[in-house]
Amino acid sequence: MKPWILPRYVIRSALLAMTGAVVGLWLLQMVFAYLGELESISDTYTLKDALQFILYRSPYFLVQFIPTGALLGAVIGLGLLANHSELVIMRASGISLYRIIGWVMLPAFIFVAISLAVNQFVLPVANQHAAAIKNDTIYEKLITIDGYWAVQNEGDTQEVVYISYADSEGRLGEVKRYQLKDGQLLAAFRADAGIYQPKPLDAGTDARYTWQLSGVDEVTVGSDRVEQQHVDARYLTLPIAPTDVHLLTREPEDLSLSDLYAHHRLMQHQGARSIRHELAFWQKLLSPFAVLSLVLVASSFVFGSLRSQGLGLRIVLALLTGLLFSYLTDLTGFVALATGLPPLLMAVLPIVISTLAGMYLLNKKSK
Repeated sequence: MKPWILPRYVIRSALLAMTGAVVGLWLLQMVFAYLGELESISDTYTLKDALQFILYRSPYFLVQFIPTGALLGAVIGLGLLANHSELVIMRASGISLYRIIGWVMLPAFIFVAISLAVNQFVLPVANQHAAAIKNDTIYEKLITIDGYWAVQNEGDTQEVVYISYADSEGRLGEVKRYQLKDGQLLAAFRADAGIYQPKPLDAGTDARYTWQLSGVDEVTVGSDRVEQQHVDARYLTLPIAPTDVHLLTREPEDLSLSDLYAHHRLMQHQGARSIRHELAFWQKLLSPFAVLSLVLVASSFVFGSLRSQGLGLRIVLALLTGLLFSYLTDLTGFVALATGLPPLLMAVLPIVISTLAGMYLLNKKSK
């Protein structure tokens, strides 16, 4: 028998089972999510809007269920081989336990690559489109704390600038600016949108960047009266580049891995820190590798002390383990945000725990 036939057979069995489990859980989650959106159907948020929203959210669901799906698929794939005594034959022929597990690990690397690719290239754009659907329909916020806030001191006056949205090409959403002196409001304006003017202005030693705003409503507070006026255009200058404004106005979940890293470098340059963005970076980078640790756990269900149990029980335990891993990931993330513990440590901790649990269960096999 050719030496590559058996590895290919095991790899194919594991790959098909993992793919089926991941796709099945993914589609099931999309169905339940769509049913949940039906409660929000109205004249402004139609069935079509709900369907589009779920489709744009589907990459997020995929990334969330790849670890559990890989775990479940590995249990099913190995379990079917065990039920047909094929694993027993392999072991009897001198093939080591860890060699078989290594074959099962190979398809898992495909799902690691898929998760990383979705996090980098697909998820940020899809989340942006999903948010746009909600913002255009029933979920538009009257008050928001998202976006970019900046305070600029000019002599004895302060300027507070708020930008609700900015893309990487320099287009702005709603912009507000407040001028204060000794805590008293002097003037304020609100603009509908803005567009970056590529020519930077030289302001002393710092380069400043200029946007042309449109649809501007201004308010000036005098000693005895308040004046209001509408102007078609006005200019706004900031000390940071359009790409940096884009990073600072986005939620960490909506940024790619490269954008999160750029955000970290920007915050370091400004002498600040955002634990939320650091945690999101490490979770997006490391969570795909949880697939490998969970496949090890799945192998322990088949080769370890549970090998005498039926496939049905192992499937239930796999689903419970996937759920427990998800809760553990959420818990460690919350601990990082609440206590300030290193986000890297909290992101890698669930993977380490699941790896150690898999190795322990694997070594605790029946004699």
